[in-house]
Amino acid sequence: MSFGAEAAAYERGRPSYPPEAIDWLLPSDARDVLDLGAGTGKLTTRLVERGLNVTAVDPIPEMLELLSKSLPDTPALLGTAEEIPLPDNSVDAVLVAQAWHWFDVDRAVREVARVLRPGGRLGLVWNTRDERMGWVKELGRIIGDEHDPLSKTVTLPEPFTDVQRHQVEWTNYLTPQALIDLVASRSYCITSPAKVRARTLERVRELLATHPALANNSGLALPYITVCIRATLA
Repeated sequence: MSFGAEAAAYERGRPSYPPEAIDWLLPSDARDVLDLGAGTGKLTTRLVERGLNVTAVDPIPEMLELLSKSLPDTPALLGTAEEIPLPDNSVDAVLVAQAWHWFDVDRAVREVARVLRPGGRLGLVWNTRDERMGWVKELGRIIGDEHDPLSKTVTLPEPFTDVQRHQVEWTNYLTPQALIDLVASRSYCITSPAKVRARTLERVRELLATHPALANNSGLALPYITVCIRATLA
């Protein structure tokens, strides 16, 4: 629930998701899709743009308020992965962006299976910064290790089958202020003591001002590796 305090920073700083990842996650015949843990609508927007019937569910009112401002015609419901406010057999796919690691997996699996139609798809996706080189590696040293093992070790129990994994490498373009917002919207930064949070953000500003690849640049290229997992409801 801590994300609510920084919902605006989350919206400004967090990246969207590459089309190739969404193509891979979605069944080709999907029409009704649930974005579970939708946040401010980073993934929801991409799904709506495809002409899909999308419902967004999130437990944080501040997040859904921002989502509804940009997507006023999209149903945005308060709810959790453990208690999804949808009827049985109501969607073709459930997508979860940057959120599966927050769920009670056993309860979430049961609820996702309940709302999916037979043969429906569960898709999980995480954006992770590519810290293999350059200024992104320096950023990682400041704000912590990006390499989330959860996205690489997730297992999905029955009734889900045919679990597959996929990665997409891409680049997000953002402003220096958006990079600061990206850091400010991370859960560890939100929940840190005020002095620790202020120092972390100051070190990011120092990096922006002093690194040769960043200083005096109004636009930044931040490389990502997007990790995707999909499974089918048996």
